[in-house]
Formats: sequence, structure tokens, C-alpha cells
Amino acid sequence: MTLALDEFVRRFLLHLLPKGFVRIRNFGFLANRKRATNLPLCFQLLGAAATPPAKQDKSGAGNASDLWLCPKYAGPMVVVERLTAVEIQL
Repeated sequence: MTLALDEFVRRFLLHLLPKGFVRIRNFGFLANRKRATNLPLCFQLLGAAATPPAKQDKSGAGNASDLWLCPKYAGPMVVVERLTAVEIQL
């Protein structure tokens, strides 16, 4: 595909933000730096406080169903999709 110089510059400038604007993906309550403190606050303000993580027994004497519990919230984990090694590499 060949573009005229004017069209190339026009399309390139569409990706630049005007002065004073910021990229949204780096900010907000889901930003990496603040996520751990802001998400529990969001849940609390919404009235759906996250359940505290359950104490795990490190002895290794748990049953097989313990392997499918979330290590952080102790809720059941569900397999949504299984991928082959080839699909993971794509």
C-alpha cells in the first residue's frame, strides 16, 4: 500500500494526543500502581466487600478440591478454556 506524504502525516498525527491530554490506559482505578489499594476501596464503596483470604494449611494434607480454590479469596476456580501449547504460543 502506497500513501501520499500528506495522507501519511495525517494518519500518523491521529495517534498523537493534544497538549494536556493523557493516555487513559495508564491512569484510573485499574492502573497497576494503585490497583491493590483502589479495588478494595471500590468494592467497599459499592457495598460488595471482597471476602478476606482464607488461611491456607501449608502441610500439603489438603484434598483434591482444595487445588481449585482461589489462593487469594478462597472461592472456587472454574476452567473457562483449555489451550494447547500451539495456541498459547500464538
